[in-house]
Amino acid sequence: MKIQESAENYLETILILSQNENKVRSIDIATELDFSKASVSVAMKNLRLSGYILMDLDGYITLTDEGCKIAETMYERHIVISDWLIYLGVDRKIAINDACKMEHVISEQSFQAIKKHVEEWKKDVYKQK
Repeated sequence: MKIQESAENYLETILILSQNENKVRSIDIATELDFSKASVSVAMKNLRLSGYILMDLDGYITLTDEGCKIAETMYERHIVISDWLIYLGVDRKIAINDACKMEHVISEQSFQAIKKHVEEWKKDVYKQK
């Protein structure tokens, strides 16, 4: 199922925050993304109704299996594409920013080709050390 880019970004942010903190709240997401609390609240409601997140009575957010799958896919794409752009000589900050945009629109076939190339490049780098 295809979801909107903004939803993918929210799910990816929840995943990243949950790796750094035990519990994630809407305020954590708003702070991380520099969005208003109201915007994040609406987004969390939509993600909850779509079955991508769960929110307990204390407001703590967790990803459902489906939400986690989407978040992990976006995060993997972000890391691989960032690494690839940096390898190509793009400034790190620009590469990370561009990867954030590209991860949502790239086809699976193109992503897998880039991923394979990056993995081969990393193998070569480790062999040289």
